Amino acid sequence: MPTNVTNIPTLPPRPKESNKGDFGRVLVVAGSRGMSGAAVLAGSATLRGGAGLVEVACPSEVQPIVAAGNPCYMTMPLPADPNGGLAPEALESVLTQARLCDVVALGPGLGKGEGVKVVVQGVLEKVKQPVVLDADGLNALAAMPAWPDRPADAPLILTPHPGEFGRLVEKSASAVQAARESLAVQFPQAPHIILVLKGHRTLVTDGRRLYTNETGNPGMATGGTGDVLTGLIAALLAQGLQPFEAAQLGVYLHGLAGDLARDERGEICLIATDLLAFLPAAFMKHAKSGQRSFGFRG
Repeated sequence: MPTNVTNIPTLPPRPKESNKGDFGRVLVVAGSRGMSGAAVLAGSATLRGGAGLVEVACPSEVQPIVAAGNPCYMTMPLPADPNGGLAPEALESVLTQARLCDVVALGPGLGKGEGVKVVVQGVLEKVKQPVVLDADGLNALAAMPAWPDRPADAPLILTPHPGEFGRLVEKSASAVQAARESLAVQFPQAPHIILVLKGHRTLVTDGRRLYTNETGNPGMATGGTGDVLTGLIAALLAQGLQPFEAAQLGVYLHGLAGDLARDERGEICLIATDLLAFLPAAFMKHAKSGQRSFGFRG
């Protein structure tokens, strides 16, 4: 049986002599025709989560839209296919840029083209930095005939909702919901893999530890909130948290921001950008709660 974890980590105060390089560089690979918003949300959440530098890599067709979405991140155009998604040739550019970064977030709004499968497999097999895999990145992983040969001890955080997790374990979403905890703790295939099974009482597990999140509300059941979580977890990784603790703190703050947004704007009207607006308050509320810091990379 896994150990139930209840203590929630927090980030330490920033030294007065700090610069953007001290808080990590994140590459977000996201977006496609019709889903440029996913890239904007993920990139913006990475910034709000405290990463020092953020670059959003997306198909060239949507790069101007993504660049206009937030002036605080950089953007990188990638080769696009005729449908406005990633072309297979995008892999080389992604790998080159990933080597310059501390964390890679991959998947939001990428679509289901062949180029996405090539990029996802290539990143998982060749990038040694921590990777946060979400959305269409998970769908690409589920479609692979075999688990990619990921470098030993290279951290990988998977953030599926029940439908995406069902595709990974070849079960229906309803079957996943009926046995969430048991399926989750059995899933990690290596010590460096962290599973974040989203939903009511989101679960975070590496097979040895299990955290059950208590924040969040039904108003967050709206498009784009998962993209925000992807960027937030990536930002926490970039600032030095260990993968399990980054995932744990990420889901906690994500849900807390949703609760604060609900209290002011209601569940029905809550949208993903509200989470970005209330993340600062969530960070400050958690910092004042007296939770202890732990789990940082040395």
